[in-house]
Amino acid sequence: MSVLGRRGIHYFQKLNSANIPSALIEKGQNRVIEASLTLIRERAKLKGELVRALGGAVASASLLGVPLGHNSSFLQGPAFAPPRIREAIWCGSTNPTTEEGKELTDPRVLTDVGDVPVQEIRDCGVDDERLMKVVSESVKLVMEEDPLRPLVLGGDHSISYPVVRAVSEKLGGQVDILHLDAHPDNYDAYEGNYFSHASSFARIMEGGYARRLLQVGIRSISQEGRDQCKRFGVELYEMRNFSRDREYLENLKLGEGVKGVYVSIDVDSLDPAFAPGVSHIEPGGLSFRDVMNIVQNLKGDIVGADVVEFNPQRDTVDGMTAMVAAKLVRELTAKIAK
Repeated sequence: MSVLGRRGIHYFQKLNSANIPSALIEKGQNRVIEASLTLIRERAKLKGELVRALGGAVASASLLGVPLGHNSSFLQGPAFAPPRIREAIWCGSTNPTTEEGKELTDPRVLTDVGDVPVQEIRDCGVDDERLMKVVSESVKLVMEEDPLRPLVLGGDHSISYPVVRAVSEKLGGQVDILHLDAHPDNYDAYEGNYFSHASSFARIMEGGYARRLLQVGIRSISQEGRDQCKRFGVELYEMRNFSRDREYLENLKLGEGVKGVYVSIDVDSLDPAFAPGVSHIEPGGLSFRDVMNIVQNLKGDIVGADVVEFNPQRDTVDGMTAMVAAKLVRELTAKIAK
């Protein structure tokens, strides 16, 4: 457990040991949660008003950071990823233009509503079920400001569950999901953790939030994972068959008959030669251009997306994986904005 995680737990234990009334603790928790949501709400309103005033945008990507790492089964470094991704986006190493020519400096293309203050909320003793509701509510606040659409910076992969839940509930129906990952993340409750980053897609499918789930780049899957794929009707595309599946995956058409398409990119879907800064290093993955071909050629209305599991604590000295994650965000922005 991280130092920050221990700090929050110890603080909450001290409150309990001091016989502080539970009603008083809950009142304090409610204030912190409401302040957190107010911050996201007002930022989203400001950015939404700006985009609408400029006019001409049907959809605009809006960054929302969820610096959550404690549901990782191995390392908790993904909690530190959102600011590193933002830094890489705007570092000046490359110009702020996507490959198809959209300018990230244009608010009609990209805005930023900041981070959900995960650690501050956990410091108050808020449990994961309630924390996940705060994440969902934050996503809905972004979506209320048309034409903003959430592009979420993780964080470990447990965040995809509350984000997809929010997108589906706000739109009033199911989405199709394109999920790029080395792992299927569909354990019933990995190591007993219902909200584990290895269980997020089990929660999504159980909740009925997705019609189709395509999992691409898989190369580490247990028998339970295979059984869960069959249970949920997952369309599984393993790396060992990628050469056979490439043409289909590079010409996907999703979202017809549902509310749109959600894209979730775990950075470890990439081979570690391209992205070493991840917690779970799995050789034999996708190249960066493989991922770009799949995403850029995707036909469908992307209503939300996330980039997760970048671990700055395992990155190279020159921040190569941060730049990779930033590039993924930039090109997802290009697909969302129109």
